[in-house]
Amino acid sequence: MTIWKAAFDIAEINQLIPNTAAGQLGIEFTAFGEDWLSARMPVDRRTHQPIGLLHGGASVLLAETIGSVAALLCVDRKRQYCVGLDINANHLRGVRDGWVIATARPIHLGKSTHVWEIKIEDEAGQLVCISRLTMAVLAI
Repeated sequence: MTIWKAAFDIAEINQLIPNTAAGQLGIEFTAFGEDWLSARMPVDRRTHQPIGLLHGGASVLLAETIGSVAALLCVDRKRQYCVGLDINANHLRGVRDGWVIATARPIHLGKSTHVWEIKIEDEAGQLVCISRLTMAVLAI
């Protein structure tokens, strides 16, 4: 059974990204399933810290982006919207180049809050960062 409130496709989601912080970092949504959404982000000069590793803040921006969009896709967008309340992240492995892939899955989908787990992996499937995002669901 799907968690998504309405039908959508990846192209529609990616139209939300231009002219945002996520767009500046090259984030793009790639796939979804019944209860998950994935996006990827390049590891390059836009997302590096000064020593050439993926910046932890870029990982957090990726996690909040994918979790926020996933939450929005789980509500009636004509009556509700979602905003971040809290995010935490544990950075587990350094990445110097390539892509990182984030996958968001819900832990809790309530009427007024959502809690999402976001796993960020490198191209080899190694866990780079794990994040938990709490979203507020608000009436328009």
